[in-house]
Amino acid sequence: MSAVPAAPRPASAEAAVTTAEQSPEQSSEQSSAPSAEQATGRRAQHSSARPDLGLLLVAPRARTGWRLVPARVFAMCAVELQKLRHDRTELYTRAVQPALWLLIFGETFTRLKAIPTGGIPYLDYLAPGIIAQSAMFIAIFYGIMIIWERDSGVLTKLLVTPTPRAALVTGKAFAAGVKAVIQAVVVVLIAALLGVAMTWNPLRLLGVAVVVLLGSAFFSCLSMTIAGIVLTRDRLMGIGQAITMPLFFGSNALYPVSLMPTWLQVVSKANPLSYQVDALRGLLIGTKAHLPLDFGVLALATVLGITAASSLLGRLAR
Repeated sequence: MSAVPAAPRPASAEAAVTTAEQSPEQSSEQSSAPSAEQATGRRAQHSSARPDLGLLLVAPRARTGWRLVPARVFAMCAVELQKLRHDRTELYTRAVQPALWLLIFGETFTRLKAIPTGGIPYLDYLAPGIIAQSAMFIAIFYGIMIIWERDSGVLTKLLVTPTPRAALVTGKAFAAGVKAVIQAVVVVLIAALLGVAMTWNPLRLLGVAVVVLLGSAFFSCLSMTIAGIVLTRDRLMGIGQAITMPLFFGSNALYPVSLMPTWLQVVSKANPLSYQVDALRGLLIGTKAHLPLDFGVLALATVLGITAASSLLGRLAR
């Protein structure tokens, strides 16, 4: 008889026989080894659980356009205020002189009644002038800090950054303004303790802060401009002392403009401190003031001061 050929086994049967013929060790190894799909799934889960390090490896997008200058100004202002937070001695010592002016000069001339002030006590009339004076005294020597930064190499490092020079000057100017606002708060509290009748209207107090900020920003820019001209600390100190008292006595801080001689009235009208004092009196004690003119002059003087100081900043760093 001829042999009948065996029917071919199906593929599934061959796979079953092959699996059955494998040794137990091989079977256990294959069962324990993960499949490619399982390994891929585990890697995907692990990568999703791991935090994305892209932000640490890639620098954030730089600010451009109109956002650049305000960001730089805020950064420079924050740096300057950090110094005040670490050393508050200047804030305490600066409060001594305004307190002496109010306690001695103000109380004495209030009793003498030698200066006509339009029916208000002389101490009330004097308090806004002392606020402006204390703010000016803080700002007028701000150029010394620029010269110190030049000598220590900090200014050169700042000038090689992408920060515009106007932003550097504006940041330092408004940092001086913030210091002056803190000083003004101290003087206002001292005046309130002495019985000065001042308004506590929040909007008016906000206007007072803006006036002090603008005035101090101008005088700090004036100081930085002088620093860019004289280039040394000693010369700046001498010039600062020479112009501080004429600016103070040539304003309406101590007496009305109508009592001045004609030539001094002309000087007072050209003195930004007079407009600052006029605005402070109108806001704090309610006297007649020309607030739109005062704010306009202070804002214009600040812009001109920033422009002048920025143009001389490079000369200071040479």
